[in-house]
Amino acid sequence: MTSNRIDVDSPGGPRRWGAVMALVWLFYLLNPLEAGWEQRDTVSGWVGIVATVAFAGVYAAAFLMLRLNRPEGAPFRISPNPAVGILALAVEVVLGAVICAAVGQSGTATAVYLAVTSMICLTSGWAWLVTVLIAATTYAATLVVDGWHQDRGILFGILAAGLAIWGISQAINRSTEVLAVREENARLALDEERNRFARDLHDILGHSLTVITVKAELAQKLIGVDLDRAKAEVADLERLSRDALADVRRAVEGYRELTLPGEVARARTALQAAEIEADLPNSTEDVPSSVRELFAWTIREGVTNVIRHSRARTCTVRLTPTSVEVADDGVGPGTSAPGNGLTGLRERAAAHDGVVVTKALDPGFSLSVAVP
Repeated sequence: MTSNRIDVDSPGGPRRWGAVMALVWLFYLLNPLEAGWEQRDTVSGWVGIVATVAFAGVYAAAFLMLRLNRPEGAPFRISPNPAVGILALAVEVVLGAVICAAVGQSGTATAVYLAVTSMICLTSGWAWLVTVLIAATTYAATLVVDGWHQDRGILFGILAAGLAIWGISQAINRSTEVLAVREENARLALDEERNRFARDLHDILGHSLTVITVKAELAQKLIGVDLDRAKAEVADLERLSRDALADVRRAVEGYRELTLPGEVARARTALQAAEIEADLPNSTEDVPSSVRELFAWTIREGVTNVIRHSRARTCTVRLTPTSVEVADDGVGPGTSAPGNGLTGLRERAAAHDGVVVTKALDPGFSLSVAVP
């Protein structure tokens, strides 16, 4: 299958092109570099040149760390380790001061890069504090240093650069948070679907295999007594196994075609095979369509438990427009904890604001679901 995913780290990927575009702004360091070259016959001139090149290298390295090495989903920082960012900023501050001392006012161009670096190295509060301090110090220097002229443009440039990078970082971090939330929601939805499938598979196979087991035991007993009836039970076994296979296939495909009349008919057949007298409703027409599936699952779960656990002689199913009850005269619920079937039934009932009630009878046991 062809993938549509863009490799951000490929030679033509967005991250690499973004890094190239960002490093184009190093163009403004040509001013102090040119000033140093004009003084190349002096030590300060060469100090300015070397310091400017080193400054550009540190800035480029810091920005490339941010663009290329930031882990997916990590905050907008050049490194997960804050010390690395602080060290990079400190080195740039020292180099910026050396450039200004060596080549004069043209070295103040480095202040804009310091503001950008602080925004990608520090948390928002500290980043703004350092940016404002850099802006104030640089602007003050243009007022008090001999030979320098007042430059309001550098003040605006520093604050504007800081604001731009801060806005970008906030947008990236918010996008990262949104993606994380989406991934978590997708994971939860997948877990919910897995739980639903496990619940449905338990309900479908639990009922079908219970009936198949009962019929197999009955057929074995009838082989030497009533061969024709034994053959009929074996034929039922084949039909039930095919039905169970079809139910599983429907569950796998995501279809849930459970019907209330069909489940009443299944209950009648299953109870008869288990030699349990059945008292079942003759009609399901009074039950609203919105709760028919829920009531069908209730009958399936209740009858399956009657056949499997109760050792009952009779089983009664009562239907009203707002409730369904499966009761028997068996040995009662015992001391075992509720199984997956009852847990799944409670989840289904909760989706209809319904309540599942289990209670011991004398004798027997009752499972009921009521909806508003």
